[in-house]
Amino acid sequence: MINNTTLAEIRISTPEVRDDLPFFTQKLGFRLESIFPADDPSVVVLSGHGVRLRLEKGAVENPGTLRILTDDPAGFAEGETVLTAPNGMRIEIVDINPAVQTPPTEHAFVVRRLRDQAPWVIGRAGMHYRDLVPSRLGGAIIASHIRIPDGGPVPDMVHYHAVGFQLIFCYKGWVDVLYEDQGDVMRLQAGDCVIQPPEIRHRVMYASENIEVIEIGVPAEHVTLIDHEMTLPNGTGDPERRWQGQKFVHHIKDKARWQPFRVAGFRCRDTGISAGTNGVAGVQVARFENGTPPPVRHNCDIHFTFVMTGTMTLEGGQETRDLEAGDAFVIPPDMVVRYTNCSDDLELLEVSLPGFFDTTA
Repeated sequence: MINNTTLAEIRISTPEVRDDLPFFTQKLGFRLESIFPADDPSVVVLSGHGVRLRLEKGAVENPGTLRILTDDPAGFAEGETVLTAPNGMRIEIVDINPAVQTPPTEHAFVVRRLRDQAPWVIGRAGMHYRDLVPSRLGGAIIASHIRIPDGGPVPDMVHYHAVGFQLIFCYKGWVDVLYEDQGDVMRLQAGDCVIQPPEIRHRVMYASENIEVIEIGVPAEHVTLIDHEMTLPNGTGDPERRWQGQKFVHHIKDKARWQPFRVAGFRCRDTGISAGTNGVAGVQVARFENGTPPPVRHNCDIHFTFVMTGTMTLEGGQETRDLEAGDAFVIPPDMVVRYTNCSDDLELLEVSLPGFFDTTA
């Protein structure tokens, strides 16, 4: 048990305390807590920046690296961002809130089929993850098929993501979730979705058996942070609040309005995510109605599609792929493709970045 009389400190080797003490206190701003023995100090304990250091002469540990996170890297150590202490420890001064950097998209034609037995891996909170875009288009996007085989409480905690865009689409089953400023528990049923604006606090509470969701994140590698201070639910906030320019969007399938899709022969329900993200991304669910869809091309940077139900044939370039539920594909800009042999129950989840783009038949 951790209590007020328990402390932890990191021991660091130093060849000479008197050389390191002014560096850590004057240059880096640590506070002296103790020093001994008085006549010839060999141990000094310092605290600061959320850490406690024990500099000990002759200790066996290597000096290592100390990272100091600050909202003013340029003003912290006279503008130096990489320093070396007298004892050899490397000091890195970094931004505590770095801007999310999305790598340039490495465009590619990608087809990922469920029957090809792509591996499921155990991820956060015991959830099973299946990667739908293994190349991640050079780090621009991650698309995951996530399942929780056993229903019940989910061992999750209040957290948030340093991310540019994130979609949670409930594919099968249902899941109960909590979101910052959105009131009490909301249930996502199959066909419903939400976007998680950058840094919105949230928590997964309870899931049905065999729940499956599709999660899209931009960029592919982004940090998940735990918020130990916030308790959810925290009431209802301003419905127009924006997190880094994006509103929380909760799309409910049963309240959706169907309209013509960008590809002839289909209709779609727009989720409102293009408007909610100011055009950062768009999400639509399209279902086949009739006719023969024409060959089309688009000018979208990232265009991802997941087959939710039914079957189809994807014709693109020199390749023809028969697809079924659980399959996914990415179409690069300006590539001509055609959806053929569409079954009557074909339904597609389409995610685009940006949210607005042109399609040419």
